[in-house]
Amino acid sequence: MYLQARESVVLNFNPFMAFNPDPKPEYNDQLIRATNMTVSALRFLKTLRAGFLEPEVFHLNPSKSDTQAFKRFIRFVPSSLSWFGAYMVNAYPLDMSQYFRLFNSTRLPKLNKDVLFTDESERHLLVLRNGNFYTFDVIDRDGNIVTPSEIHAHLKYILSDNSPVPAFPLACLTTENRDTWALLRQELLDNGNKEALEKVDSAVFCLCLDDFPIKDLIHLSHTMLHGDGINRWYDKSFNLILAKGGTAAIHFEHSWGDGVAVLRFQNEVFKDSTQSPAIAPQSQPAAVDSSTAVRKLNFKLNSALKEGIAKAKEKFDATVKTLTLEALQFEKGGKELLKKQELSPDAIAQLAFQMAFLRQYGQTVATYESCSTAAFKHGRTETIRPASIYTKKCSEALVQKATNHSAAELQQMIAECSKYHSQLTKEAAMGQGFDRHLYGLRCLAESRGAPLPGFYKDQAYALINHNILSTSTLSSPAVNMGGFAPVVPDGFGVAYRVHDNWIGCNVSAYPAKNVQEFLQCVHKSLEDIFTVLEGQLVSK
Repeated sequence: MYLQARESVVLNFNPFMAFNPDPKPEYNDQLIRATNMTVSALRFLKTLRAGFLEPEVFHLNPSKSDTQAFKRFIRFVPSSLSWFGAYMVNAYPLDMSQYFRLFNSTRLPKLNKDVLFTDESERHLLVLRNGNFYTFDVIDRDGNIVTPSEIHAHLKYILSDNSPVPAFPLACLTTENRDTWALLRQELLDNGNKEALEKVDSAVFCLCLDDFPIKDLIHLSHTMLHGDGINRWYDKSFNLILAKGGTAAIHFEHSWGDGVAVLRFQNEVFKDSTQSPAIAPQSQPAAVDSSTAVRKLNFKLNSALKEGIAKAKEKFDATVKTLTLEALQFEKGGKELLKKQELSPDAIAQLAFQMAFLRQYGQTVATYESCSTAAFKHGRTETIRPASIYTKKCSEALVQKATNHSAAELQQMIAECSKYHSQLTKEAAMGQGFDRHLYGLRCLAESRGAPLPGFYKDQAYALINHNILSTSTLSSPAVNMGGFAPVVPDGFGVAYRVHDNWIGCNVSAYPAKNVQEFLQCVHKSLEDIFTVLEGQLVSK
């Protein structure tokens, strides 16, 4: 689904997740934090490759299975039987087959269908600053992590390099239509850039150092979701971005893996870099010759490549100008209050989006919420369809006919929405959704070259796959906020989180939709829901 798509990966597919600041303010320095996060990422890589990374487990009864005693016991059970031991206490190991693509991996553009490339033998880091490319080894010949003070020294050297932004910044090509980029990449190879491109593609990961501080949440979203197209390699499995002032985020390419794998990595990097930092603010960089250890990559560009880069940049700039991003914090309640009422926090957030859209546009539309299917081998995602007859009935009652109903009747409708949403979520997670099933059948039908069954040409099928509300939530102590662009030109991209006592949304849209108005409607909808839950009547 991802590799055959020909649209640019930026905005169409790649999301971002921003880190929370380091709890110790003095560690929120670009150089200090970049060094610490790089070392923590490498510790994660070493743990993963050595087979010591604790597996992802879904605990249905954590008091029995998520304990040190159970972990000690299961270690002594032969691996052929350990799944049964876990099953007995309702603990389900999740698929982790995506994880190896986190490192040394890149999506390579090819005509009609891209390919994923991974080379685990390489030991260098790719650093981008001002559109310039630098590499240096972060793992030595024996497979050990290079000392943190050396990494510190090399990053300090890169930050002190005054090279201007190249007249034709190569990274812009990764923002292009995939077929256009495939042809230009071939031109790059033919023009003598094979070795330099291999260095980019095989690097452990891409660290992007931005030369400006983050001003506010909106600036953060724009910077981490798309940036200026010059200082990111959007095809890398992930870019670790650090702005001046130490604001950090992960921007990731989506074809190799999903948010669950990236979030686990992000949690571990945040925890390790804040609790066991490799260097401190007073640490001195190693006395090494960075000018020989750090290699600056130079690319040979002919007129066709220069023209391709200029066109890509122009197109990219024009596209990002049309994107609006806005954030909302609703502070009158959250998870704690909803759990007391035995309501699903996710269901309530989704109901608020349905109500908001109805309030703003007077209708119900196709809505997508992603759900991990990592309970299955090689599981990716399934779609939860939050727009249901229950949310429609409840939205209409709360938005259009609130005065016709008692608080108890409205509470009952909200409870029905919650119950049904929880059922849909469970079904999607356990492989009982319909979206991926129908997509798989469609791929099979297309591969046989016969005409598509009429079902796929039905207007209803087209309508349900034009997801005007595309939503996703990820909860983590490491993450400040996340975001992505709408999946259709007339849609909203809704990233949200239900915290203990507040609810946060980060919403994107193109000119066809009004983000500010939508968020005002979300706020009013949440207000109405919480008012009803308190047993009061809704004001107009």
